[in-house]
This record gives sequence, C-alpha cells and structure tokens, in this order.
Amino acid sequence: MKRLLSSFTLLSALVLTSCNSQTDQENELMITGSSTIAPVLSEIAKAYERQYPNSRIEVQSGGSSKGLNDVRQGTSNIGMVSRRLKPSESDVQSYRIALDGLAIIVNQSNPIEEINSLQVIDIYLGKITNWKQLGGMDKEITVVSKAEGRSTLEVFSKYFGISYRDIQAHVIIGDNQQGIQTVNGNTGAIGYVSIGAAEYEETHNNAAIKRLPLDGTAATTENLINQSYPIARDLNLVLKGKPSNLEQQFIDFSKSTDVIKYYHSHSLIPATLPTKISSNTEQSTVH
Repeated sequence: MKRLLSSFTLLSALVLTSCNSQTDQENELMITGSSTIAPVLSEIAKAYERQYPNSRIEVQSGGSSKGLNDVRQGTSNIGMVSRRLKPSESDVQSYRIALDGLAIIVNQSNPIEEINSLQVIDIYLGKITNWKQLGGMDKEITVVSKAEGRSTLEVFSKYFGISYRDIQAHVIIGDNQQGIQTVNGNTGAIGYVSIGAAEYEETHNNAAIKRLPLDGTAATTENLINQSYPIARDLNLVLKGKPSNLEQQFIDFSKSTDVIKYYHSHSLIPATLPTKISSNTEQSTVH
C-alpha cells in the first residue's frame, strides 16, 4: 500500500511538473533581431511583464537577418526587422510598429555642416578620402560601415545605389551604438546610423556626434514625419505562421497607445501616429 501511494505521489509530481513546464513555455517569448528595434522593445517587454506578471519576454539583438533566420528556424518566436520585407520573404508575417530613418553622422568637431548624396557615394567608394576635398579640415576620412546582414546597410546600399562589396570601409561595426561610439571617438570618421539612435545618444549620453543634413534636409524625426527627409524605413516585428495568443497579445501591446512614450523616448515614430507616413524612400536609388 505504501509503495502504491509512493508511486501515485511520484506520478502526480511528474504530471504537475510537466504541466508547470508547459505553462511556463506558453507564457514565454523569445524575440531576436534588429539592434535598432531591440532597445525600445526591451522597454516595451518590461512594461508588458509588469502588466502580465506571469509572462517572460526576452529580447536579444544581432541584426535583422538573424531575426528572420531565427523565426524561420523556430529558435525565436518573433523577429525584429528594421526595413521593409522583400518579396522573397513572404513566408513570414510582418507587423509594422514604428518608423525610423538613416542619418549620416560625423564627429561634433568636424567643421563640415552638410553633405549631399553624391558626396556620400564618393566617400564610400573611396573617391573622396580627405575632408579637405569637401572644403573641410586636412584629415583623412575614416569610413565606418555596417556588417553584412544588417538592415541599416541594406537600406543605405539601396538608397545610394552602392553594392556593399564596393564600400571602402575602414571600420565595420554591428549595432548603432558601436557606430556612434566609433564616430564619437574619431574626429575624421563618417558613419550612418538610425536617426532615433543618434538623437537618443546625443540627448541622453551627450554623444559628440552631429547628424549632417542630407541634400539640404536635416536628419530629424520631425522631417521624417513631414516626409521631407529622404531615407525612411519601417521597423517591423515578424513571425512564422499564425501567431499564438501570447504572440498576438504582445504584438498588439507593442502597437498600442500605452507604449507610445517608449517610442518617443527613443526618438522613433510609433505606427499608431495618425499620419500618412510612408517608407517608400528606403527603396529609392540616387542617380
């Protein structure tokens, strides 16, 4: 009888453990991808966990390509992709949560005050190598570019019509913060990063960088909203197949008015903003 009770107790414990483990998995989300989206989504995830204490949302960066691959392979629930999806990526569902743009940045001490598209192209192709060629200081240009697989590189390459293979980069970086830190510490450097990330680092961390007006238009969120700035892009969440209840609930939460303040604090434009904003410019090519 004692053996029977012990066996029953053990079986009950195993069933309870299994049920608890299944419940835990149902309340957990793994989100990976874009380093542009990751900082704001981490804050949104914490806000979601405060509202739903039994939930666990983990956010990891690594680039948009990683986010797409992880979702396709089933190693993450949701991917973060900071560009419009390609026709070849129709196997995943896309949910736009915000809009951002690309800024050309230089060190704050650089006397150059603006730049045009042809000058950017010539710098990144190695045709312009010293700032004095643009009327600036006599200093070699340090070209900072993004690693392959980063959406920021894809948007930059598409807009300016430069193959990433042709870019003459001196420094290859991963996320926006690395790009900002590199330009912050090098008076001759030039890079391209998220407008939102640049504004955030300037405001919150006193980054010694400046966003150069491109073709006469300042790289600001205001000019993204009024559609005068030329390089805008979608910030998306993607997933494979029909979303689970938790996935759908989190996506809805990330697009709700409850989290607008987090997008604003990161200088991003929430998709809930009542405007006709379009990111068609990320598909443009300079001629």
